[in-house]
Amino acid sequence: MSDWLIGLEGSAAGHRAALFLALSAAVLHAVFAALQKGRFDPWLSRGAMDGFIFLIALPVALFLVPWPQGVQWLLIIGALPIHFAYKMGVALAFTRGAYTVVYPVVRGTGPLFAVIGAWLIFGEVFTPVQWLGVAILLSGIFGLAVYNLIHVDVGRATLVSALWLAFATGGLVALYTTYDAYGIRATPDPFTFLAWFFLVTAVDFPVLATLRYRSMAHPPPLRALLARGLTGAVIAFGSFGSVMLATRLDKVGEAAVLRETSTVFAALIGWVVLKEAVGPRRLALMGLIAAGAVIVEMGG
Repeated sequence: MSDWLIGLEGSAAGHRAALFLALSAAVLHAVFAALQKGRFDPWLSRGAMDGFIFLIALPVALFLVPWPQGVQWLLIIGALPIHFAYKMGVALAFTRGAYTVVYPVVRGTGPLFAVIGAWLIFGEVFTPVQWLGVAILLSGIFGLAVYNLIHVDVGRATLVSALWLAFATGGLVALYTTYDAYGIRATPDPFTFLAWFFLVTAVDFPVLATLRYRSMAHPPPLRALLARGLTGAVIAFGSFGSVMLATRLDKVGEAAVLRETSTVFAALIGWVVLKEAVGPRRLALMGLIAAGAVIVEMGG
């Protein structure tokens, strides 16, 4: 499997595979985030998910993939603080704002910084048409933020702080996207990086969630929480794993931008599943974000 995947790097087939993986990551990440924001406290949901991610990744890392060597250990361990900061930002933002308010800003802010990082680190260059797509994507993001600031009534007291947290967390998305792309490219076997990445970055939130659960006067039913955690863990492997493989096969910047079509799926999930009011204007702005991502791909 690893040899076949490595053989696709830099080829037309690799580009098509990266496109499919990035779009798959978009759908799966929107579902993953909805599971974290949905029924339970976001801290508890992420802790339950990470707990199962750790349990599933442990035998894979120990017995099914080659172990990291030398500097590869440093690259894997270095992912821990970056992803911990990102998860903290998401949890804090979700406790202050609605899913359809926070998620598009978090996911939409990241591509601009990821594109810049890909240029600085990997020497990737965007065409003028692709930069037009980035501009359209950003106009949708900032338009959505302004619209929410003016019109959203639910959670009004914490809306501004939720948006600031969402923007900051978007910067962390770009940071981990670029870092993870560097790490998976620097590891000869990509599945070595993936298995150990999931194992190492899942050790923190289960501890925080356990402490939070024990301190609650009325904690949620443990069985239902664990069921959501298992579901989210399985989706996480598909979401984060897909986009990292996409950045190994093709351009980091394009994969990062295409993944943010997740905002459209987030709108649908927020409206249909979480029963959050979306409205035609917010839906159009989310569609603008996705349209910008498509132009980036078409203009490459």
